[in-house]
Amino acid sequence: MSSGPVRRAQLVAPFGAGAMTVMPDGTSVLAAGLDHWFEREEGGGSQAVDLDEFRVEEWRLQQALGVSHFRLPPDYRWRRWYGEDVPNLKLTIPFVRFPQWNFCPRCYRLQPLPLCFRGRERCVECRAAKRKAPLVAQVPFIAICEYGHLQDFPWREWVHAELAPACERPVRLRSTGGASLAAQVVECDCGKKRVLAQITEAAPLGSSEYPETFLSRNLTNGGPPYLCRGIAPWHGTDSAQSCGRPLRGSLRAASNVYFALVGSSIYLPRATSGAPEDLIELLVNPPLSTLIHLLQGLDSVVTPEILRAQQRDLLQPYSDEQIRNALEAVAGAKQETSTTEREMASGDQDEETDGTEFRREEFEVLRREQRSSQLTIRERSLQEYDPRITKHLQRIMLVDQLRETRALYGFNRIFPEGPYRLSDRKALLWRDQPHWRESWLPAYVVHGEGIFIELDEGQLSAWERRPAVTDRVDRLAKRYEAVQRVRGLRDQPITPRSVLLHTLAHLLINQLTYECGYSSAALRERLYVSAGGSPMAGILIYTAAGDAEGTMGGLVRMGKPGYFEPAVLAALEGAQWCSADPVCMEISQAGQGPDSCNLAACHNCALVPETACEKFNRFLDRALVIGAHDRGELGFFLPG
Repeated sequence: MSSGPVRRAQLVAPFGAGAMTVMPDGTSVLAAGLDHWFEREEGGGSQAVDLDEFRVEEWRLQQALGVSHFRLPPDYRWRRWYGEDVPNLKLTIPFVRFPQWNFCPRCYRLQPLPLCFRGRERCVECRAAKRKAPLVAQVPFIAICEYGHLQDFPWREWVHAELAPACERPVRLRSTGGASLAAQVVECDCGKKRVLAQITEAAPLGSSEYPETFLSRNLTNGGPPYLCRGIAPWHGTDSAQSCGRPLRGSLRAASNVYFALVGSSIYLPRATSGAPEDLIELLVNPPLSTLIHLLQGLDSVVTPEILRAQQRDLLQPYSDEQIRNALEAVAGAKQETSTTEREMASGDQDEETDGTEFRREEFEVLRREQRSSQLTIRERSLQEYDPRITKHLQRIMLVDQLRETRALYGFNRIFPEGPYRLSDRKALLWRDQPHWRESWLPAYVVHGEGIFIELDEGQLSAWERRPAVTDRVDRLAKRYEAVQRVRGLRDQPITPRSVLLHTLAHLLINQLTYECGYSSAALRERLYVSAGGSPMAGILIYTAAGDAEGTMGGLVRMGKPGYFEPAVLAALEGAQWCSADPVCMEISQAGQGPDSCNLAACHNCALVPETACEKFNRFLDRALVIGAHDRGELGFFLPG
């Protein structure tokens, strides 16, 4: 039986529904769709599954993603402790075996196995010949389409160059010893033979031939194209649906087979004038949320009297009027969520969770002091800090406590970004999508701390109007436009302030790792950037790690006077010279880094782990922070 541990957070990314992973015994498996989560296997016991234990509420993210709630992936509990009745025993996340095709390392014969097959299988041909039958190994090749479908490579169709070959003789996969696909040969016992050269190739995005692929065009050698049949094996079936897009071959371990789409949100208090925040939190979490959900399912009117009758101790500190106002606030949030769901179903475009308006709510809250159970923010007076730093800043906020929710809302294949709507991506996770009242997405919650800084808007506006600055950023924007056409990336506003804030965040993260006790992979950036009528120019550097590296106060301590200034000055001083200079600083004409979308920024000076960066380590330039060696006017932190 193939089984193995997967961390709960990894079931959101990178091993969420539709993603492949390899078990400890070497079996390649595919995470099942959400329809099959929170189900016990046969023999798992008769105990009822308590879903409320895994329920998570994050009202802003629920509205943005159009679901009624989130659920934590279940943790595996395999036995009762000392006779205690432990809930939700033996809950697992199901996986299916994929690819289905396997080959024998001795006779090279290809043979399929069902998606639900467990354990290891030996070669049927070697066994029939009464010789030692080795264990078969899964083939390294699969086929994918741009929409997100996944299927086994069409071995029989490929070797016979027919869409529906009549030959049913054994097919074999041999390697001639080379390192390229041309060394992989598919043979049929009927005498047909064909190499796998170019099966991963496709027409460039934006070209006149796009979206044509070599596999779809050349499988039949001039005949009808071989197109995607809409197979989604992670739903436990290999039945075909409608798709019709070109297919391309791929290595099953290729990095472009799965790109998890994860939305995140910083918790913001939603207290109203008539209902305190802690009361609203009581209503959206068990046991009260369970009771409210049950009453609504029975079409009963939820009143303060009914809630008090069941949970008198919890609600004793609050008046009936406060409870009534809190119920209206919760119902209003759910109504907005249902409206979002209907808009997506009708085809309306939805906003990304890192969009300007979604971030603006967080930006406005982070600029003020807060005292709540999930978010605690203190403001420090700029007068307490070194004027060499504060002359460029508008405010510094210390975030002693924050909560971040990260939810998987879909995935892409081939390209990390695409033209598809949120509703399209969510549909990939489900075989039968539930009604929005029952809709949910897998998520996990992490708690952390952080430092929020906001640049002085007056100085920033004057700096970003400098011709030298705009010319430099325009070159970066044009380079991204060229890459965008080739790779199908989404539109992103690349402005002087966005590049400045992004680079500054990276420089501070790299410096703070030496001071605060956290590794660079444990820190994250969250950018708040906008120009125009309601400008934003803020950076939140925070730690939100769900395992051993939790919140210890080290990062907030570095934001205090006497600690923050030396760290910032050291980061700026270190940025003035990179160990790869002068090449790193002078590479602005050609670009460097991912997609060549960085200027003066490389692994030696400004790049951070990808888990810490929102932009995949793109759109960075030290020159906009501290100036170039011969052009000091480019730097925001140097007099122009």
